[in-house]
Amino acid sequence: MTGTITYDPPPAAGGRQSGPLIVTEDPDLLDDLLRLCAAAGAMPEVHHSLPEKPSSTPALPTAATSSMSPTVSTSLTPSASAWPTGWEAAPLVLVGDDAARRVRGAVRRRGVVLVGRDQDDSGVWQRAVEIGADHVLMLPDGEQWLVDRIADVAEGVGRPALTVGVIGGRGGAGASTLACALAVTSAREGLRSLLVDADPMGGGLDVLLGGETADGLRWPAFAASRGRVGGGALEESLPELHSLRVLSWDRGDCVAVPPQAVRAVLAAARRRGGTVVVDLPRRIDEGVAEVLAQLDVGILVVPAELRAVAAAGRVAAVVGMVLRDLRVAVRGPYASGLDDREVARLLGLPLAGEVPVESGLLRATESRRPPGTPRRGPLARFCREFWERALAESEGRGGGAGGDGGAGGAGGAP
Repeated sequence: MTGTITYDPPPAAGGRQSGPLIVTEDPDLLDDLLRLCAAAGAMPEVHHSLPEKPSSTPALPTAATSSMSPTVSTSLTPSASAWPTGWEAAPLVLVGDDAARRVRGAVRRRGVVLVGRDQDDSGVWQRAVEIGADHVLMLPDGEQWLVDRIADVAEGVGRPALTVGVIGGRGGAGASTLACALAVTSAREGLRSLLVDADPMGGGLDVLLGGETADGLRWPAFAASRGRVGGGALEESLPELHSLRVLSWDRGDCVAVPPQAVRAVLAAARRRGGTVVVDLPRRIDEGVAEVLAQLDVGILVVPAELRAVAAAGRVAAVVGMVLRDLRVAVRGPYASGLDDREVARLLGLPLAGEVPVESGLLRATESRRPPGTPRRGPLARFCREFWERALAESEGRGGGAGGDGGAGGAGGAP
């Protein structure tokens, strides 16, 4: 399994997130795991077997490859009734394959990863089942995946952001307006909100929000990103407009960001929780495909006219190859014989609703008032009702797109 672990651990004392728990006696494996913890900025607790209580043993300099000093204990295996909160409360548990038998009777919990090295050992899957592991990971192939999971722990990540993409069925469909309104409404409801402009040719959502001169980074600043981007650092680096953060384009010549940078930035945004709204271009390249792969819901904005429906059908066919949950939002006025349900039927997509016509929207935008600003306006009401439904559905699914995944592996397959 390579999906996100959705276990929501309790915070450590003082409000800081505790580090992962490592259980292994293999010195080489321990050195590797400590090195990966150091790369992720996390302080682990190390035990040779299941911990009887949170250890107060002084730190031992066991890993020359790490600048961190983990807490290490050599506790003996206790009875099942004596297993302490250290095993149950750790946000992430990394069990070395050598220790699988010693933790077999432990209390079942989420967020357990069985870590090994032997790619040809088919018995590892049975041992994973016996200890209730969510993941099987083989080093060195799964190192980057594990660094990301450990860093999630270091950042105190809980439920990932509900991530919504908005795309026009044709040019001028109003997708950017709806994306801005959704983000503004989310922020007004008190949710951590990020608006991402994934269309370099669209003119810039910061302009639509009246913040083209606001201080903060734009997409070109992230073009060199290759590894993990810190969620908190990303949020703090972006312009804040109307109580939400905005990632848009500058006025320079850069109109493309490498797919790996797009992946890293959007993953960081999702880890912060709340909502992420992405304004998507109709031109699907590798970078946009990376965005689509991380979306929970897509909204296809379609004007209610036959030519727009025909164009939207082509967009839906391409987007639907990557995004499973694509819905249509219909914008009037309606051509003869069409209504919102008929447009949805012709496209074969579920109906997200009818995007209302809001009088004075153009004048408000020209005066630097973002779409959805009037709290009682029809567009704000549409957005508020959408978020209520989408958030309720997300709670029912148990989180964002990563989900929970069951038994599987990173760095190998059964």
